[in-house]
Amino acid sequence: MTQLDTSTRPAARAPREIGTVFVTGGASGLGAAVVEAVAAAGGRPAVLDVTAPAGDVPHVQVDLSDSAAAAAAVEQLVAQVGPPTAVVTAAGTDACGTLADIDPETWERVVRVNLFGTVAVVRACLPYLEESRGTVVTVASTLGLKGVSDATAYCASKFAVRGFSQALAAELAGRVGVTLLVPGGMRTPFFDGRTEQYRPGPDADLNDPADTAAAVLTALRQPVGCEIREMLVMASGEGSWP
Repeated sequence: MTQLDTSTRPAARAPREIGTVFVTGGASGLGAAVVEAVAAAGGRPAVLDVTAPAGDVPHVQVDLSDSAAAAAAVEQLVAQVGPPTAVVTAAGTDACGTLADIDPETWERVVRVNLFGTVAVVRACLPYLEESRGTVVTVASTLGLKGVSDATAYCASKFAVRGFSQALAAELAGRVGVTLLVPGGMRTPFFDGRTEQYRPGPDADLNDPADTAAAVLTALRQPVGCEIREMLVMASGEGSWP
């Protein structure tokens, strides 16, 4: 048997420490799961959300549909905890119904939170992330890959987040890591308050948000210069993909 010569093989680089992670939507759902995962991994989570997170987590309450307020909230959070080494944009909202039935203000708010809020927070964090060669994890959806009826606002916003993320990765190559997370449905309060026709059935196969958050940590731990560009994470029996 021939023995492989590994003497010239470069040593594996150590995983990156998690550091200070700004999480939008960190008060509930996937965002809250990311906060828990970051803290458990020895990092320091800090939250931007319209409501306060549970526990003693540094946070700024902000309506992410307001881009100027979102940018200002980033600076307030920096003053509290220092600059971020990563940002995870988990905040999201929805408006179910046909285009004709959803009033323009409600429809446009979905896009403002999901897309413009993401862009505003990332833009405000970029100077800090460039200093640390940090990481951006944006959150789209399987409905950012496939359009479905009665979800025009959500699909439009999540398709746009995907395009934004791909362009941002090209723009920041070698300076800031960019990972697009594409989650399927999860067992979170995201579906609360919907009419029955827009809620998952009792037998729906939905992912545990903690499992999706664990995938986020994988992206954050990549050594400088190594990036996971896109991750699709979902329950094996869920039907939203392909």
